[in-house]
Amino acid sequence: MGTPETSREPCPDRILDDVGGAFGMGAVGGSVFHFLKGTYNSPNGERLVGGAQAVRMNAPRVGGSFAVWGGLFSTFDCTMVFLRQKEDPWNSIIAGAATGGFLSMRQGPGAAGRSALVGGMLLALIEGAGLMLNRVLATPPPLPADDPSLAAAMAGGGIPGIPQASVAPPLPEAASSSGGGGWLGGLFGKKEEEKKPSPSAGKSEILESFDTPSAPIPSFEYK
Repeated sequence: MGTPETSREPCPDRILDDVGGAFGMGAVGGSVFHFLKGTYNSPNGERLVGGAQAVRMNAPRVGGSFAVWGGLFSTFDCTMVFLRQKEDPWNSIIAGAATGGFLSMRQGPGAAGRSALVGGMLLALIEGAGLMLNRVLATPPPLPADDPSLAAAMAGGGIPGIPQASVAPPLPEAASSSGGGGWLGGLFGKKEEEKKPSPSAGKSEILESFDTPSAPIPSFEYK
């Protein structure tokens, strides 16, 4: 999974991409906000007309302000990439601080410094949230072969934290019938074993019948 820096457009095209995206986000968000505000402030019977008029007057201005901010931010970001020759979250943090200070420069050094601090902190929070999200969504590493929990599970101890299926003990009837340890097995088991011929005895009887000479066949010829 790529980081937010590597998944963005290359630096020359990044400025136009961010300007268009910021303008669209500001226009859509400003349209919703000013439509609701205009509808609330309009008299009964003219609320939809008042909301549409508020959107027409204020939505392009909000979109333009977002586009200016996005363009300056991308410009400072590309400048930091060119100067530092690498992509990391520090470029975005410095670009956010520079953008906030540049936009508030007409209000004096104090206001510019406060805006720069707010912009840097905002971008730091955004970059930190992005890194944490990438770390959470990353695939977990496989268990090593010498893991003690894995070895215990393979030895028959089971995986810790997972309930194992218990094997039910044999029924008393099956144990008594199979082992012959009950009093019924003691009485009748031996007799059944004596009555049941073994396969080896039957085989020897068949072989002996072929080996022994048979009785002479009588002839019925007339003498």
